[in-house]
Amino acid sequence: MHSSSEKFLYDLLKTPSPSGMEETIQQKWLAYIKDYADHLQSDAAGNVIASLQPDAPFQVVLAGHCDEIGFLVKSIDEKGYVYVEKLGGISHKPAIGMKVDILGSKQRITGVIGTNAEHQGGTKDSFSFSDLFIDCGAKSKQELEKYISVGDTAVYKREPETLLNNRISGRGLDNRTGAFIVAETLRRLHKHSLNVGVSFASTVNEETNMGGAYFAGAGLSPDLGIAIDVTFATDYPGANSDKTADVVLDGGPVLAKGAPINRKANVLLEQAANTANIPIQYELTPKHTGTDADQLRKTGKGVPISVVSLPLRYMHAPVETASLNDIEQTIDLLVAFLRSLNGSEDLRPVQI
Repeated sequence: MHSSSEKFLYDLLKTPSPSGMEETIQQKWLAYIKDYADHLQSDAAGNVIASLQPDAPFQVVLAGHCDEIGFLVKSIDEKGYVYVEKLGGISHKPAIGMKVDILGSKQRITGVIGTNAEHQGGTKDSFSFSDLFIDCGAKSKQELEKYISVGDTAVYKREPETLLNNRISGRGLDNRTGAFIVAETLRRLHKHSLNVGVSFASTVNEETNMGGAYFAGAGLSPDLGIAIDVTFATDYPGANSDKTADVVLDGGPVLAKGAPINRKANVLLEQAANTANIPIQYELTPKHTGTDADQLRKTGKGVPISVVSLPLRYMHAPVETASLNDIEQTIDLLVAFLRSLNGSEDLRPVQI
């Protein structure tokens, strides 16, 4: 990976982007891609979209969401302790003892999620999300309200780390890696001739309501939508491989198979992978994908969809772990796929 691209990836991963508060990361994404696009636009949901050949008859949209899970300030007690609500699918179990950044409407401050000392009984086995509290060092509610308010968001205070074997770990790889892959695919394609139009969307709100994908699909009316997201790796101790296909880090990008997926689009992706000698893996999505593709599919007259995912360990924990090699191969696959399209593709399973 080029050093400037890797720097951009790490910058995205360091930027807080809790669902509903994506403006800062979107500005960074826009600054990176703006010189590569034929057309730029944003919408009322908060999406940023760059396009190549926006007037081509056949249009594809790549959607990678930039928001991450987090916490929503629910209350502040009289002693100045903060209680929170879930923002997306965040678990209370990894939170004990972690640091957080509260993105206050008045000021950004640091807090710690407190826990009882082990020699005083430790954390209860039955503790729940409502038992979590954040200690910012404040002495009273009145003092803390100078900095934050109910409804402010918070994320783990966690920097991305480089691990052995070209792997990275941190919070919110789901799915700032997807937003990065979409941007990098645009950067690598912008000097190539294409037979189709492509919109590259950094979408919002996927972790909470998928509203960004709906706005993007409704506004663009694409002929094909591809969500770029993450999926569950099963190559670590305790992973439940009984519920899904085997997915491993360094095994390459993952294609979804199931009722929502357009099989013709998948065949084209597989052909591009074979031609470019890119390994691919599969996941099963029998009813829905759990990604932006679910909303893209239901916009306008209906949009054929596919999902290309990055293998990810420890999803929704503050130590999500992925492979830079898989990120590279996912970008390579999307570049090869989009260059292979001739613009006359008919994705109808039954032709009359």
